[in-house]
Parts: sequence; C-alpha cells; structure tokens
Amino acid sequence: MAIETTAAGGALIKIFGLPVMAGAIATSLGFMFMWPHTKKEAFIRFTCTIFSSAIFGPVLVVAVRSWWPDLFESAKYVAELYGSEPALGFLFIAGPLMVMAGLPAWWLLGGIVRWLDARRDKDIGQIAEDAAAVVRNVRGGL
Repeated sequence: MAIETTAAGGALIKIFGLPVMAGAIATSLGFMFMWPHTKKEAFIRFTCTIFSSAIFGPVLVVAVRSWWPDLFESAKYVAELYGSEPALGFLFIAGPLMVMAGLPAWWLLGGIVRWLDARRDKDIGQIAEDAAAVVRNVRGGL
C-alpha cells in the first residue's frame, strides 16, 4: 500500500523537514563535544538548537545567497551533473548552513547552564555581582 501525500502536506514536509533535520544534526554535533549533565538540560538544549536552526538558518541561507550567488548556481550545476534535480543543489548549500545556524544555541546554552551551575548556592544578587565582574574583566581586557 503506497503512502499518498497532498501538495500541502509535501510542502509542509519540505518547509519544516529541513530545519528540523538540520537542528537534529547540529544537536548531535553538540553532543559530541559538550554533553549535557541532565535529561532536562539535554531536552532544553535540543529544543533550542532546533528552533535556532529553523529561525536563523533561512536567514543565514538568504544572507549567503545574496553575498555569494555563484555558490548556489554552482551547486545546482553539480546536482545536474549527478543526474539530480537542480533544486537538490540548493540543499547542498542550505543544509550545512542551517546546521551551522543551530550550533551557537547549543554552545551558548551549555555555557550558560554550566556558569549558573557553578553558582548554584548563590542568590540572585550574588549571581548579578558575578556577571558584572565578568563584564568588567572582559571590558578591561579589550
């Protein structure tokens, strides 16, 4: 029995499938280098990475497309050389860009969680003082 899809369903898979897959790949790359301490942290970081990839990935693709349009044309040409549709060439470039857009969320959240975890026994005022000290140190180093 064949699975039939409607045009709208196929379009939704194409629109949301790539960002979700890119976010999942970015998350798996993040798992390789910065493993979460708890299941809750893993879920939050995984979810934020997928959303970051879905939101910032298309923006990054548009920016790279406007900055370097020949790259996308070359990718379409390569897809045609392999006997594929030219649109697949667009995905050769867009997929990795969307993965790259999801990675900063993984790293930033991991860093924030670890920074806050090191200050677990402090109240909000002490955490704010620590944050101000970090900002002063960074400004002093510039």
